[in-house]
Amino acid sequence: MDGQTTLPERPKEPAAPTESAANNSPAVEQATKPAKAPKKPKPPKAPKAPKEPKPPAQKKQSAPNVPAPPADPNSMFKEGFLKAVHAERPAERVFTRFPPEPNGYLHIGHSKAIAINFGFARYHGGDCYLRFDDTNPEAEEEKYFVAIREMIEWLGFKPYKVTYSSDNFDKLYELAEELIRRDRAYVCHCSDTEVKQQRGGENHGPRYACVHRSRPTEESLQEFRAMRDGKYKPREAFLRMKQNLEDGNPQMWDLSAYRVLNASHHRTGDKWCIYPTYDFTHCLCDSFENISHSLCTTEFQLSRVSYEWLCDELDVYKPMQREYGRLNVTGTVLSKRKIAKLVNEHYVRGWDDPRLYTLVALRRRGVPPGAILSFINELGVSTALTNIQLARFEQSVRRYLETTVPRLMVVLDPIPVVIENLPDGYVEEVEVPFSPKDPSMGGHVVPFTKVVYVDRSDFREIDSKDYFRLAPGKSVGLLKVPYPIKATTFSKDPTTGLVTEVRAVYEKPEEGATFKKPKTYIQWVGSSEKHHSPVKVEARMFYSLFRSENPDATEGGFINDINPDSEQIFPNAMVETGLDDVRKRAPWPQEEGEKNIANKDAGYETVRFQGLRIAYFCLDKDSTSDKLVLNRIVGLKEDAAKSS
Repeated sequence: MDGQTTLPERPKEPAAPTESAANNSPAVEQATKPAKAPKKPKPPKAPKAPKEPKPPAQKKQSAPNVPAPPADPNSMFKEGFLKAVHAERPAERVFTRFPPEPNGYLHIGHSKAIAINFGFARYHGGDCYLRFDDTNPEAEEEKYFVAIREMIEWLGFKPYKVTYSSDNFDKLYELAEELIRRDRAYVCHCSDTEVKQQRGGENHGPRYACVHRSRPTEESLQEFRAMRDGKYKPREAFLRMKQNLEDGNPQMWDLSAYRVLNASHHRTGDKWCIYPTYDFTHCLCDSFENISHSLCTTEFQLSRVSYEWLCDELDVYKPMQREYGRLNVTGTVLSKRKIAKLVNEHYVRGWDDPRLYTLVALRRRGVPPGAILSFINELGVSTALTNIQLARFEQSVRRYLETTVPRLMVVLDPIPVVIENLPDGYVEEVEVPFSPKDPSMGGHVVPFTKVVYVDRSDFREIDSKDYFRLAPGKSVGLLKVPYPIKATTFSKDPTTGLVTEVRAVYEKPEEGATFKKPKTYIQWVGSSEKHHSPVKVEARMFYSLFRSENPDATEGGFINDINPDSEQIFPNAMVETGLDDVRKRAPWPQEEGEKNIANKDAGYETVRFQGLRIAYFCLDKDSTSDKLVLNRIVGLKEDAAKSS
C-alpha cells in the first residue's frame, strides 16, 4: 500500500534529561546570601531582602500556543456570537436542526456544526432535528445515512426526530404551484450558458430577464405539471423563482426551485422525476419543523435574503437564520472528491483510515468524542473562518487524554535482555498504577523476570557521556523495578547487523548497602508464560498524510504532497499484561457518546491508553483474537519531523 512501510527499527528517541542539580543553581545561591551590612560612616540602611530565586526556564514548544480548555463545556453558548443569537430571538422553546446531505461521510468541520446546533438547543432546553437533505437521489447512498447518524450519537447527541426533506415532497410541490399562481415563479427552458449570461456572465455584464419570465402563470403552471409528468428530459426545463434581478445579491437572481432528474429516490421510489433544489427546500422545511434558530456557516450568508424572501412570498412561518464561521483544518484535505481519490487509488485504507479527518477516521484512530467537543468549545464561535493547524488539534486531544486514560508500557521494536545473575524461572511481581495522578484508576501487576524486553532505541553499542540509557558497562533503571540493570555484553545478527540480545546484571545491593540511583528509566516487558507476558501486537504509528500545510498548493496537486512516512508499522511490538485489564474496563473514558456503552459493546477504539514515553494508543478494528493491532492516536509531544 502506498504510504505504508514496515520498519525494523524505530527512529531514535531523544536522550532523557539528566537530573537537575537544583541545589547548586546560581538562583538558589543568590537567594541564600546574607544581606549586606550597612556602610560607615553613612547612616545605616535597612538590610536588603534576599532576592527570590528565578523560576526554571521553560522549554520552548514547537506546537502552537493552545489555551487551556475551558472548565465550562457550555462556555461557547454563554458568551459571544451564540449568546447574541439567542438574545436576538429568545424563543420560548428553541428548535434547531442539523441538515447534512447524505452523499458522503462527515468530517471534522461538521463536528462544529453538530456541536453548535445540538448543543445550542440542549443548552436552552430545546431540541434539535436531524434532517437529511435528500433532494438529490443521484448522489445519496444508504451507508451515508447510517454513518451520519452514528457519528452524531458518538459525539453524544440524540436527535429530537430524524426527518427527511423528502418527507415534504408533496407539500413542497403544492407550495411550488402556489408560488406560480402568485406570479413569483415560472418555467424556464434556457440552457446553462443562457442562464449565466442573464446573470451577467463571466465578465459581470448587465443582467437581463429570461424570455420565459413574462409567460402567463397558467402557462407556467401547465409546463410545471408537464415537468412532473415526465414530458421533459433533464436540463430541458426548470422552475425558477421570480425574484429581483436588480438586487446586488446573486441569491436574488431568479434561482432554480425545481429541476428534472430521471433518478429513483431511496424513499419515494419512482414517484417523482422532478426534485426541489436546496434554495427552495431548506427554508420551507425549517418552517414546517418550526425551527426557531437556523444556524449555518457563513457561506450561506447571502442566502439569508432568498431564504426570507421565499417564506414571505408564501406567507409561511419564517425562522431566523444566522451564520457562523466554519471550521477548516490545514495540512489535510476534507473534500469528498479528494478523499474519494485517495480511497479509490489506494493511498489510504478507506474513508476511515486513521490518517484522514473524516469523523469515522478520527473514531477509528482512537480520538475520544469528548476531545473533539472540548476542542470545538475552546475555539469558541464567531463569524470568522477558523483555520486550525493539525498540531493544535492534536495538542488539544493530547491534553484531554492526559487525565482520562491509563498508562501502560509498550516496546515497539523489542530486543531481549537476559539478566544473568537472576535464576531461571525468577519472577517478581511489580505493582504498577494505571495513573500516577489518579488513584481511582487502580493498578495492576507485571512480572519482572530473568528475560525482559526493551526497545531497540534504548540500547547503544557504543556509549557516550551524554547518553543515559543502556550501553555496555552502563546502568539504567527499569520503570517501577526496585534496582537498575547494567549491560555487560550483546550479540548481533551478522547479516543485518542488528543487535539480537543484550546480557546484563541486576544491581541489587547487599543487605543494608545503598545503591546509586540511575539517571533515567526506560519501559520494559517481562517474559513470563504464567502471566501471558508479553502481549504481542502490531503497532501502527500514524503521522500526517501530507507534508505541507496546503497540500493543494503543491505542484501537480495534493497527491504529490503525500508523506511517504505517514504510516510506520512495527509488526513485533509488545505490551505489558495490564492491557487485559484495560480492555475489560473500556471505554476509556466513558464520556459523550461512549458514556453508556457496556464493555461487551465497546468498540476496539475505546480501548485507549498512554504508551509510556512513546504515544497514546488505541486498539484497531483489524484486531483479532490471535493478533492485536494498535493505532497511534497522538504522540506525547509534537513530533516536528513527522506530525504536522
